[in-house]
Amino acid sequence: MEGVKNWEKLTWQEKREKRFKKWLNPTDVKFNTAAAAKKYKARATRMIKAIKMEIPDRVPVHLATGSIVAYNAGLTLQDVLYDYARIKPAWIKFLNDYDQDTADSPGFFSGKVYEILDYKVNKWPGHGLPSSQTMQQFVEKEYMKADEYDLYIKNQFDYGVRYLLPRMWGAFEVLANAPPFTSYQGLPQQFMMMCLDPAYQKLFKNIRKASRENAKWLIVVDECRQISLEMGFPPLMGGMALAPFDTVADMLRGTYGSVMDMYRQPEKLLEALEVILERSLESAVSMVNMSRSPIVFIPMHKGDDSFMSVKQFEKFYWPTFRRLLLGLINEGCVPMMVIDGSYNTARLEIIKDLPRASVVWTMEKTDMFKAKEILGNSACIAGNVTAAQLYTQTPQAIKEYCRKLIEVCGKGGGYILSLGSGIDKCDPANLHAIIEAAREYGVYKK
Repeated sequence: MEGVKNWEKLTWQEKREKRFKKWLNPTDVKFNTAAAAKKYKARATRMIKAIKMEIPDRVPVHLATGSIVAYNAGLTLQDVLYDYARIKPAWIKFLNDYDQDTADSPGFFSGKVYEILDYKVNKWPGHGLPSSQTMQQFVEKEYMKADEYDLYIKNQFDYGVRYLLPRMWGAFEVLANAPPFTSYQGLPQQFMMMCLDPAYQKLFKNIRKASRENAKWLIVVDECRQISLEMGFPPLMGGMALAPFDTVADMLRGTYGSVMDMYRQPEKLLEALEVILERSLESAVSMVNMSRSPIVFIPMHKGDDSFMSVKQFEKFYWPTFRRLLLGLINEGCVPMMVIDGSYNTARLEIIKDLPRASVVWTMEKTDMFKAKEILGNSACIAGNVTAAQLYTQTPQAIKEYCRKLIEVCGKGGGYILSLGSGIDKCDPANLHAIIEAAREYGVYKK
């Protein structure tokens, strides 16, 4: 961490305290009011104590955002993806409406930038989906072919530029015909000759156009992030990573391809996971070093009960993921995993093999009471008001479920009341019921 002497000699707990101090005391932020400054410190302290499995003043609350930010303001997802001027008012309204303990910035992307560069990995309202669609959709394909592991492992940069980019972004298709970029070393004239090709000039023109558009979008995102701070909301996400297996199964080989690889070429898969581990750790730590928050957000997709057996989890998923987590912990970061799906088998016993109070496990559909029983003495847990509950149940039912979560999972600390996933539409009263439950039932008696 920049500016800290003898960083490598510190214990992981000492490194984390340095990062917590940075998170807790944003000296460069001018809060709107003295009350906002006080709230910021109380909220950050609440989160830190929960992570460290200490007793805070009350159970902290985190509402994972999504397109709910738009719909809460009477807009659609398409509105905010294409009209950036609508994002900030919607974000301010969301912060004013829901008094939670963390907030980053709205998680929207620029539909215009994606269209300019012809992004093929997602569909969204206004581009492949009807305007009424409330969420974007992932287009899963084998973006890396089964026989390309060696190419990927040998040179991830070159593979990314000449194989993945052309397959994922239509504007970069011309790069599929480019020779290996290592061939240009020391020979700038060859690179310049390539740049004279009209197809490459079209690419450069699109990149320039997209960059200008992206700059407009970034201004709004940065303003929203600053507004969150000034209103007294600590940022949650300092960095992001994926489990190495999820990098393969989500972004490279797809679900089908990764399943086949576990049977047909397991050694190649395992070799790739080792390469991904190293790069993922370096990238996540770099992001946290530039951020206020020490938390590394890690969505987990393909390790759940329905995707692979426990035996496969122990062979393909957990070993490199555990080393990634340990690497982050050793750098004073706080890995915060979101277990999409459920871990209701032996996986809970397996994942508790980490230093005590070093990570946060957020549950979507996992049995929270079982999770508390198995992980409660080793890690902070968070969750798990599901999207299905928010869509179908009454505020009274939501509040009662939160009361049970708090009474069981909040016992002794180490619990964050949160959603099991992001949300698009629901009765606002259901979100307020979560916050009310924390205030009424989540206060720890001294």
